[in-house]
Amino acid sequence: MSPSIERQQLQTVHIVPLTAFDQQDRINVEMQSAHTTKLYEAGMRVYLPGAGTSEFHSLLPEEIVQLVKITREVTGPETLIFAPIGYQVNAAKQLAVDCLEAGATGIMFMPFAHPYMSDRGAEEYYRAVMDAADCPTLFYKKAAIPSDELLLELASDERAVGVKYSVNQMHQFRTTVSADTEGMEWVCGSAERFAPYYMLAGSGGFTSGAGNVCPHLSLAMHAAFLSGDYAEGMRIQQQILPIEDYRARCGDSFNISMLKYAITLTGADFGPPRPPQRTLTSEQEAEIRQLMEPVLAAEAELAQQKSPVS
Repeated sequence: MSPSIERQQLQTVHIVPLTAFDQQDRINVEMQSAHTTKLYEAGMRVYLPGAGTSEFHSLLPEEIVQLVKITREVTGPETLIFAPIGYQVNAAKQLAVDCLEAGATGIMFMPFAHPYMSDRGAEEYYRAVMDAADCPTLFYKKAAIPSDELLLELASDERAVGVKYSVNQMHQFRTTVSADTEGMEWVCGSAERFAPYYMLAGSGGFTSGAGNVCPHLSLAMHAAFLSGDYAEGMRIQQQILPIEDYRARCGDSFNISMLKYAITLTGADFGPPRPPQRTLTSEQEAEIRQLMEPVLAAEAELAQQKSPVS
C-alpha cells in the first residue's frame, strides 16, 4: 500500500483540472503540463485529474493514465493525486493499477453509472477494486448509493481516507460526519457554491473547477474559512460565485463548457469539450467574457500580492 496520508493533507482545495485537447482531439501534453504547473505554483496540492470537470465520462482509460502521469511529472513529491475510477469492475481494477504505476497517490471512486444499484453491490465493487489497487481511496457520493451507512462502514478500512460528498443536505452531512469514529476526511464535493456550509458542518476542504481560472481566489477562500474568518471567506466567495452560478445553469450542463471557454480568456486554448457536452452560442460566450472580467482582475491582483518580492 502507498504511504499513509495525514488527514490535514486533504483539508485543502481539491482541484479538478480541465483537460486540454489539441486540434486532433488528443491530449495536448504541452498545454496540460503548463496548466498543471501554473496550478501547482499557485499552491494547489491535491489533484483529481480526469475526474468530472476533466471530462471523465468522455475519456479513454489510457487518457486518464496519461493525465495522471502529466500531473505527477510537473508537481512536487508532496502532491496528492487521486485517479478517478468507474465503469466495469475489471476495467476499473486495471485502470487503478495503471494509474498508480503512472504516479497516482490513490484512487477516487466516481459516482456509479450502473442501473439497479444497491449498497451490497456497491460495497462488493469497491472492495474488489481496493483489493487490486491497495492504496489510499476516496469515495464520491452524489446519490443515494453509496448510503451514509455504507460509507461509515467502509471508514474502518485503513485504505479509506475520505469522501467527496456532493448531496448538499447539510443536516444529513453533519449527522454523518459526527457518526464517523474512524477519522475519514469528509470533503465538500460541490465546490465554492456550497463550501462555506460544508466547512461549517465539518468539512476541511472542497473540490474546485473554478480554480482552473482563479486558483489564488479559491485557495484564499479556503484559507479564510479554515481559519474561521467567515466574513473574508464569504467576500471571496462572492467574487467566484458568477462562475459557479453560470456553470449551474440548466441542470449543471454548463459545468465544463463554461470553464473551457473561460480559460481561453487567460490565453490558454484547451479545445472544445467532447460531446455530449454542450457547445456555447456567441451570446453565451459574450456573457462569460463579461462576468469573467472582474474575476480575472481579482485573481491577478491576488496573484501579484502572493508573488515573491524580487
